[in-house]
Amino acid sequence: MARRKKSPSSGSLSRARKRAGVRAQARMPVAKTYKLYIDGKFPRSESGRYYPLRRGPLRRDGDPVIANVCRSSRKDFRDAVVAARNAWAAWSQASAYLRGQILYRTAEMLEGRREQFVAELTQQGIARRRAEEEVAATIDRLVYYAGWADKYQQVFSAVNPVATAHFNFSVLEPMGVVAIVAPEGSGMLGLISNVAPVVAGGNTCVVLASESRPLSAVSFAEVLHASDFPAGVVNILTGLKEELIGQFASHMDVNAVIYGDVEAAGARKIEELAADNIKRVVLRGGMDWSSAAAQSPYAISDTQETKTTWHPIGS
Repeated sequence: MARRKKSPSSGSLSRARKRAGVRAQARMPVAKTYKLYIDGKFPRSESGRYYPLRRGPLRRDGDPVIANVCRSSRKDFRDAVVAARNAWAAWSQASAYLRGQILYRTAEMLEGRREQFVAELTQQGIARRRAEEEVAATIDRLVYYAGWADKYQQVFSAVNPVATAHFNFSVLEPMGVVAIVAPEGSGMLGLISNVAPVVAGGNTCVVLASESRPLSAVSFAEVLHASDFPAGVVNILTGLKEELIGQFASHMDVNAVIYGDVEAAGARKIEELAADNIKRVVLRGGMDWSSAAAQSPYAISDTQETKTTWHPIGS
């Protein structure tokens, strides 16, 4: 006698359908969280504020949101300055050769993640070919300043002729903490063209990334974090320029300010506030960051001080 096959129960059919439904559902990607980079850590802004970064050239309210970007506060900036000041003593005393090796290592790591940076630049409205060129130029710029890290002293230092029985030497020394307002239109190449010469010369820095193209700056912080840069040497903030420019120029523990944007009102405000505490101001508005003129050993000397030493002959 043939046995009758058992029909599947309603419970087992229900479970099978659920499993099939789970397999059929599209996977929800994990969205990246873009945070600040202060003292080698990735905190959110202490204020809890953020601003939506929208896709599209005009970034209107109806455009889709790419990311929610941290809106740094004055407290975040003060924390970053403290971190930069604490890191300055050791970084300024590190050998020029070591600083060059660390910059070169950063370029190597950026080369390995170039597709990620190209994708982020295209997300922010840059054509793919131009994004590829910008990432390649950024890597080359890091290599350029890595090479100059142990050579600029030979160019700018001097043995000075004097009329007395002395040797007279002039050498460059790093200023300390440099605040950098990155160019608005060049979120990656412009930012690194300002950061690299500052740290190559032994300074530490606090950087305000481009307000409209901040994603590459935060991802670059991840590269710095995984490289050999000590915590606090480079600190990267995101946020609104109108809220933070005044702090960059007026903070008493910042030794110099680099303003890379073209906005004349911002440059004038920085110069006025910096005059109160005799802070050095370097204006680089209108620079074509992809040109050969955007890289120079003079960019290192912009944030150096000249120390002159007298030494008696025969003693």
